[in-house]
Amino acid sequence: MKRESCRVEYKSKLTDGLEKEVVAFLNHREGGIIYLGISDNGAILGLSNADEIQLKIKDKLKHNISPSCLGLFEVILEENNKKDIIKIIVASGRETPYFIKKYGMSSKGCYIRVGSSSEPMNQIMIEELFASRVRNSLSKIRSHRQDLTFEQLKIYYEEKGLKLNSKFASNLELLTEDGEYNYVAYLMADENGTSIKVAKYAGKDKIDLIENNEYGYCSLIKATKRVLEKLEVENRTAALITSTTRKEKPLWNRVALREAVINAIVHNDYTTQNPPLFEIFSDRIEITSTGGMSTIKNLDDFFSGYSNPISREIMRIYKDLKLVEHLGSGLNRILKAYSKDSFYIKQNFMRNIFYKNLEPIENNEGVNEGVSEGVSEGVKSLYELIENYPNRKTPFFAKTLNTSVKNIERWIKQLKDKEKIEFIGAPKTGGYVTKDAK
Repeated sequence: MKRESCRVEYKSKLTDGLEKEVVAFLNHREGGIIYLGISDNGAILGLSNADEIQLKIKDKLKHNISPSCLGLFEVILEENNKKDIIKIIVASGRETPYFIKKYGMSSKGCYIRVGSSSEPMNQIMIEELFASRVRNSLSKIRSHRQDLTFEQLKIYYEEKGLKLNSKFASNLELLTEDGEYNYVAYLMADENGTSIKVAKYAGKDKIDLIENNEYGYCSLIKATKRVLEKLEVENRTAALITSTTRKEKPLWNRVALREAVINAIVHNDYTTQNPPLFEIFSDRIEITSTGGMSTIKNLDDFFSGYSNPISREIMRIYKDLKLVEHLGSGLNRILKAYSKDSFYIKQNFMRNIFYKNLEPIENNEGVNEGVSEGVSEGVKSLYELIENYPNRKTPFFAKTLNTSVKNIERWIKQLKDKEKIEFIGAPKTGGYVTKDAK
């Protein structure tokens, strides 16, 4: 096991000190992970009655920490060396300082992670964090409509074997401190004014709009599922059919696309009243959500997968319904298929740009139908990519265009033969540029 660090804490068993460690990670900009059943030196001890301990952990964190941290932690049962251990993933919170309820917002109740230990905050730090606390969270914004119903949400919970009782609005934190429906409730209600658009264009720009679909005015969960279904239909290439086989390849990596859709919807800053936007072009898909650097704060933390949900209430519901898996895992799935350059992040919005998979489908019977068209599109897209991202190399082009290095090398040869591009600089530090750019 890794050694304890600013993001990792080991506990041999569940103790009354758990809340202190969780509070410290909630107040830490990167969050952290707590393991139960492991000694301080990393030895696997294991736990008995792990299922019962999981329930106790959730109960402790739900009732003993303020502000509420529901949706900001995840309790996972794992096995190591045939012994049960518990992993608690804690995301960085936005309503700092978090504190242990019975001690209040004091040095005895507020902790921060310093190296591999959780240290009490001094009063100056507590006051500074409180002064900068995010106060426009969705849970505190009163819904302008109070005649809300939640039949769709109840159905989705029942599909997962979960039943919402008469206190569900309070349990899911859909109420303000005054007991009225908040903006999260508005987004989850059967009827609301939020609509997510999926637009489709004939070319590579927005001149020729050929399809404009709206998925909304309903529960955000239902809208999410409809967007996913629509993009699944769009994410298909023409198949190569032979006398014995049928081969298909998706336009975009299916796992990465689904994660990008969920991320855009879950992490969108709805306080702006601007929902996410999905745009399909002839060579790419663009997924735009509001927030950007104003909510991400630190790019290194973001690309490292440290979770910091804009709305922990929305995150919690999506986790309950299995639309989101582990905290921070979605970004890693996207980066396995597409590079960091597929993220275009500005101050107030973020955009994912995924280029179509242009790799031709090979025919085992010796027929290579459609390859010339596919390669021609590939060459054009590669040329445009080199124009926009000069001095890059083959691996970057392959990952960005979601195709093989072999294809990129073939397309580069065609462009070089036509004297459209050239390699500038030393082999290790140089890259390709268009001749027009010189």
